[in-house]
Amino acid sequence: MQSVKSQFTNTVDWDALIKSGNRLFIGSNAAVPNALIDSLIVDGKEIKDLELCHIVTISDNKWALEEYKRRFKVNTFFIHGEAIRRAVDEGRADYTPCFLSEISSLFTNETLPLDAALIMVSPPDSLGYCSLGVSVDIVMSAARSAKHVIAQINPKMPRTAGHSFLHMSEFSACVEHAQDIPEVKVAGTSSITDRIGQYVAMLVEDGATLQLGIGKVPDAVTRYLHNHKNLGIHSEMISDGVMELMQKGVATNRAKTFHPSKTVTSFCVGSKRLYEFVHNNPHVEFYPSSYVNKPENIAKNDKMVSINSALEVDLSGQVVADSIGYKFYSGIGGQVDFVMGASKSAGGKSIIALPSTARNGEVSRIVANITQGAGVVTSRGNVHYVVTEFGIASLKGKSVRERALELIRVAHPKFRDGLLNSIREHAWAPDYQKPFSTDIPELGDVQLRRLKIQGETFYLRALNPADERRLQEFFYSHTKETVRMRYNYIPQAMTREKSCDLVSVDQSKDLALTIVRQDGSRHIIEAVGRYYLYPENNSCEVAFVTRENHQGKGMAKILLSQMIEIATARGLSKMFAMVKPNNQAMIAVFEHFEFKRVFNPDPGEIELIRHLKEKP
Repeated sequence: MQSVKSQFTNTVDWDALIKSGNRLFIGSNAAVPNALIDSLIVDGKEIKDLELCHIVTISDNKWALEEYKRRFKVNTFFIHGEAIRRAVDEGRADYTPCFLSEISSLFTNETLPLDAALIMVSPPDSLGYCSLGVSVDIVMSAARSAKHVIAQINPKMPRTAGHSFLHMSEFSACVEHAQDIPEVKVAGTSSITDRIGQYVAMLVEDGATLQLGIGKVPDAVTRYLHNHKNLGIHSEMISDGVMELMQKGVATNRAKTFHPSKTVTSFCVGSKRLYEFVHNNPHVEFYPSSYVNKPENIAKNDKMVSINSALEVDLSGQVVADSIGYKFYSGIGGQVDFVMGASKSAGGKSIIALPSTARNGEVSRIVANITQGAGVVTSRGNVHYVVTEFGIASLKGKSVRERALELIRVAHPKFRDGLLNSIREHAWAPDYQKPFSTDIPELGDVQLRRLKIQGETFYLRALNPADERRLQEFFYSHTKETVRMRYNYIPQAMTREKSCDLVSVDQSKDLALTIVRQDGSRHIIEAVGRYYLYPENNSCEVAFVTRENHQGKGMAKILLSQMIEIATARGLSKMFAMVKPNNQAMIAVFEHFEFKRVFNPDPGEIELIRHLKEKP
């Protein structure tokens, strides 16, 4: 019996396998068969006008250099790397936009029939099966569809589990050539990406299944997930961050409802440690992109959370991800696949996470209008959340006006007034909508705090202009007794204009905090605390209201404690409150925080004052 080793050859007879004008596929990501490319360039000089199809190729991409333009024409599904980007910019290469889940079908239905697939595989086992290793993605489909499969046998290629195997008999030719698997280092940290990571982590529940990419933002997210429990992974790619979650027992995959107990992916990119981790690891399974990225399969994971990035997002929630104006920059990739899959998942969430600015802070990524020439990758109807270093914008179920206000809130402060003026111009916001400062520096870099109150999860944050309708709902939830007891006057209605005025707070002067329950994309106001500044005597008047079913749970104390801390940090000299005499519960809260009763000539109100210590 002939050994599998004896089937290896030292060279490829290119003239016998391909002809001028053929279409070839090149292996993806960290599995580019560079030895085959070098051989084709040197030994196949008489073969002209070859079309080379691929997605991301982590390589020198020499086939895209100008010196080879008469031999190779690149057709890429994702623009990556200087040589590829320059070739596209100069018109020597083509970019074909396509969902990653559907690229394989272009080969199988012969929209783009393949004459040959140049791939990299692991050495064969005793039965002659080679693994596609770190890159199954669209490589498997290309290999199944091509007339010829030409393989580079790489002794350094990991052997991965799942649907990653091809038999030696399927190769028209194969050469053995050792090649280091290219490493991509973990991105450096920054205060901006750290804040984004913290906000995104707050949206991830225990037991959720995640899709993550690679780069500064995904790496930051994984760093802030280390205290989560029983996370799952169903992602087109995995990197070092996912490996660490698995090693720390955070990503156990036990709660997954699709491929339980398994991390499911189609390729991996990262460090040598990652490649060693996936080698012969039965807990990580690699499948083709047509399977992993299929929205229907993604949606089979309950609590599926997709985390993707963008180049810009307009105020209606449209996402630009592959182009900067008329310049194509990257590709559609798997973003839409996972956004749609997460949207259809039971309890799923689709998140777009990005820094608020580009070009060293000169350009806002949150824009009134998409840059001319740019294209929408993900529609305004699919995105649930947009996260920047300034917070979380919740879009699902929101009107265009509410979306715009949410997104302006998470834009960089220096661009907010301009964005507000733009939506006024287009009548997305009423004339009485005020400019606003929603940030409270005293809350810290992350302006959202998770609270556990009697076993339930709530969040403390600033009240903001996008809460207009939520505040109306909060007001109309009150009983007549609460309205009478908790307000300094008896409001008969909470009009849109009145509610807008109450939530449009200049938080640098006055203060308005709220405790909310987040049930998916629905945010419910459970309590509000605010103070009104009196600059003439450096004091403020305090008031708070709690929804009836949460009274007595300590929400008012949490709000008042936070307001005292902020007022002290701002150097105010005293805080005071006016309370009706029969409102003993509220009086008790103030007295708990050392507010003292003082004489008030009005018998209908009790005045309580707390003098603050001077800021050190």
